Amino acid sequence: MTEAENTKPELPENVRVRFCPSPTGIPHVGMVRTALFNWAEARHTKGTFVFRIEDTDAQRDSEESYNQIIEALNWLGIDWDEGINVGGPDGPYRQSERGDIYKDVAAKLLEAGYAYESFSTPEEIEARNVAAGRPKAFGYDGYDRNLTEEQKAAFRAEGRKPALRIRMPDEDIAFDDLIRGRIEFKAGSVPDYVIVRPNGDPLYTLTNPVDDAMMNINVVLRGEDLLSSTPRQIVLYRYLIELGVAKEMPLFGHMPYVMGQGNKKLSKRDPESNLFLHRDNGFIREGLLNYLALLGWSIAADRDVFSMEEMIEKFDVRDVKANPARFDIDKAISINAEHIRMLEPQDFLNRAVPYLNRDGVVSADSWGALTDREREVLSASVDLVQPRVRLLGEVAGMVGSLLSTEGYIEPDDDAKKQLKDSAPAVLDAAIAALSAVDEADWKTDFLHETLNKALIEDGGYKPRLAFGPVRVAMSGRRVSPPLFESMEIVGKEIAVARLQGLREHL
Repeated sequence: MTEAENTKPELPENVRVRFCPSPTGIPHVGMVRTALFNWAEARHTKGTFVFRIEDTDAQRDSEESYNQIIEALNWLGIDWDEGINVGGPDGPYRQSERGDIYKDVAAKLLEAGYAYESFSTPEEIEARNVAAGRPKAFGYDGYDRNLTEEQKAAFRAEGRKPALRIRMPDEDIAFDDLIRGRIEFKAGSVPDYVIVRPNGDPLYTLTNPVDDAMMNINVVLRGEDLLSSTPRQIVLYRYLIELGVAKEMPLFGHMPYVMGQGNKKLSKRDPESNLFLHRDNGFIREGLLNYLALLGWSIAADRDVFSMEEMIEKFDVRDVKANPARFDIDKAISINAEHIRMLEPQDFLNRAVPYLNRDGVVSADSWGALTDREREVLSASVDLVQPRVRLLGEVAGMVGSLLSTEGYIEPDDDAKKQLKDSAPAVLDAAIAALSAVDEADWKTDFLHETLNKALIEDGGYKPRLAFGPVRVAMSGRRVSPPLFESMEIVGKEIAVARLQGLREHL
């Protein structure tokens, strides 16, 4: 394969793209990036986005994975115009329901001479390669291309059943990739390949192009790992056009690899690749989609944060970079934090509540089902918490102490390390000062003034030594919402009890 001058073709007038995953596992980052780029291209061009499922591998496909893919797209807000659960003119949209279509097309390819019957076993192919001085795993050698009817009959008499192979032409195959420009495959570099197994099962090499052809897909955007199969698809498309199955050759664009740690391709088994793990940790759809869009594309050289509406306005697959993209979890979390800060406060709370319920901090998993006190505390604390969390999974750690009615919170280990020898005396002074504050004066500014006078002006402590023990007593954490606002929210009784509780445990 060679890449020549950078020539990228114009897009067709009515763009039709597709997303066609196999239901073989949990939805992963690479899969979602493919869906996102296809969706964005369709929405940008006001084209059509088709969603179908490639489920002809009974050994690996699962209904659970199928349902998870749909759940993932729905959660992310990636909608489609034709396909699964929507319908359309070219259904069915699951390959497992299209078997008769593939049989019919395979028969036409065989009859026209574009495909042929191949009786060779893998062992025989390897043996012939060794005998000819080629590497054992060199690949298929074209042995069955011109078998006579007598030879075929002899193989059948042995009980053999043939696979069907496509007859590759002896010529260079070239195309203009929408992302990579001109790509050429030299004659002979792609052997005749199987489209139907000896047991009659169609392979991806047949089903995928046939579905694209019959669904009038004219722009195929897919991963770089499929680039080596493109000459096969181009040749098959030529044959399908000759047979009247396809109307035109689609344009191809191959998106860059997503790399993980250690300069390795991000595997679908890597935790960082697991879409639902990111959701469980508290990514919101806006933040995750924004980051995935940056894996090969950018809206501007000096800008990383944008909405999906802005992406749709600017996206052109021809602007995608061919170089591998690196998945950086820290940058992904940073971008997610930006999107969390952009949410309306009540929207933020609505989204946070399921995580709070999961982590045992509130009594229900929806805002409307919370107690009055829970809603009151969360509403009072939203301006303190929302700017300080990066993931929704962090909210429980920030508001747990505010929602708790416990008079003592066991400090985290890293919070205990912040407590110096002066902590007992600091807490004694704080307890004395705060116990004298009237309930009516229990407000943020007055609390700040009171403790500042008692601990810093009168006590002579530096701010870190003065307020550190108070913070640990209030939240049990080294990092927490602003101290004095938190004290106002929990009220005098609980606040003083927590100071006394920590003092008793020192």
